[in-house]
Amino acid sequence: MTLLILGLVIFLGVHSTRIVAEPWRRQTIARMGEGAWKGAYTLLSLAGFALIVYGYGQARMTPVVLWASPTWTRHLAALLMLASLILLVATYVPRNGIKARLHHPMVLSVKIWALAHLLANNTLADLLLFGSFLVWAVLSFRAARGRDRAAGTVYPAGTLLWTVLTAMVGLLAWVVVSVWAHGWLFGVKPFS
Repeated sequence: MTLLILGLVIFLGVHSTRIVAEPWRRQTIARMGEGAWKGAYTLLSLAGFALIVYGYGQARMTPVVLWASPTWTRHLAALLMLASLILLVATYVPRNGIKARLHHPMVLSVKIWALAHLLANNTLADLLLFGSFLVWAVLSFRAARGRDRAAGTVYPAGTLLWTVLTAMVGLLAWVVVSVWAHGWLFGVKPFS
């Protein structure tokens, strides 16, 4: 469990600099240079992510069950993941109405992903992993919206074509993940 916690602290800590230390972040980028900042950010993120994956895998071998998890929660989580994957795709597809309306679909995707997995899972490691990401996503979304308001950020309007394409690619990703990839990667089939 220690490696999972350490990984979460490193990964979410790096990803929280804009939430809790934006002036320090800007000063550090000015001092180091953008390339060096991105390099250090990437290395720390990868190290944190590796610790999360390894630590969570180790914690799953000796789970500490906190509550009973009915089967229907896995099905609800799988359905919530449809929205999460559409939002994830909306992050990258230009001029889609989802991003135009919500502004930060990646963070909303993480929020729904974490909530879905909290509903479906019931161990201490799950609570630490998905609960940490959920709290981070809530704080990150709030901070990002605040930065947008302060900067007067205007997002380009979306088009119907790109919005429909976004939803279709998200749906396809959801089918691939829920039918095949989740079971192959994590040993859990959402609809079984």
